Amino acid sequence: MPIDPSLDPAIAAAVATRDAARFCEAILPAVSRTFALGIRVLPGDLGQAVLDAYLLCRIADTVEDAPGIAPADKGVLFNQMLAGFDDPAEVARFIAGVQTLPGEPAHLALVHHADLVYAHFSRLPQKTRDVVRTWVTEMVVGMDKFVHRYPDGIRIQTLEEYKEYCYYVAGTVGYMLTDLWFEHAPSIGRKRYEVLRERCRAFAEALQTVNILKDVAVDAEKENSIYVPEELLRAHGSTQGRILAPDLLAHNREALGRLIDLAWHDLDEARTYLLDIPRRAISIRLFCLLPLLFAYATMRDLVQSSAMLVPGGTVKISRREVKSLLMAGPMLVMSNAGVRKLMDRVRRRAFELVFA
Repeated sequence: MPIDPSLDPAIAAAVATRDAARFCEAILPAVSRTFALGIRVLPGDLGQAVLDAYLLCRIADTVEDAPGIAPADKGVLFNQMLAGFDDPAEVARFIAGVQTLPGEPAHLALVHHADLVYAHFSRLPQKTRDVVRTWVTEMVVGMDKFVHRYPDGIRIQTLEEYKEYCYYVAGTVGYMLTDLWFEHAPSIGRKRYEVLRERCRAFAEALQTVNILKDVAVDAEKENSIYVPEELLRAHGSTQGRILAPDLLAHNREALGRLIDLAWHDLDEARTYLLDIPRRAISIRLFCLLPLLFAYATMRDLVQSSAMLVPGGTVKISRREVKSLLMAGPMLVMSNAGVRKLMDRVRRRAFELVFA
């Protein structure tokens, strides 16, 4: 397959040399800057497992989000993805089937070279691969269900359906990560694992709901998907068809209230999840801490904004605050009191250090 000349040089070099490890490491920051920061702190097989799992989930997400592709065709791609765990020929068929898929260049580079992700994944211990496969399969089955349920673009109808969707695309990740912690972190024994499992779904779904809230307009315009339930919009005098209408901005903003409450609840559960991770598992704590800090900061700004309901709009925290949290988080990660204080501070107002 010809190498796309527009690819980042590091990605292109990995593709040219068929270096699976280099490709996975190079493509990660191109498809997710936030998770790239956290994954890099995880050691050994655990870090590789989370890296490969994330890329597999991103491949599935790229298929799900692709506009203009028939549900039956997406279903074929999903089936090939899952069959690819056992048969490289199915991965080759998947790659052939995604050549005309629309999407962002980095995401397309990922799906076009999915065989390198599967090759990297195959080097992990069998037990680790079984954990990842179980939860990626659960996610993909759920994505396929919603793609077929809404062939013309996802339109979530009720709050209960919203929670079902978030379980498939995010809650599964929470369970997968927690199962990997249990397997690879000696400080997380059976009792601690069971405690973490009680809140691992909320940890992942909190991040998902924050992303959905800040990107309402982006999802509607670029992916033809609306996740704000129709029942909430109708209760406030609007509909999904008018979710970006200027004359209904106030109504649409009020309709987000239930999802905002859900996000805050899950974020607080996620904080407890983080604080229940043993201090000796410092890399895992840091992996969980960084996205939670960014999510708290985003929610703080989001509750005072309507930018996500304006065409082309979204909610983003400042680069200065991102940099500040990247510095403060690692310094406080070992202290439960310090983490609580930092999160409470971020929830109230922007956290920006002064840099020389």
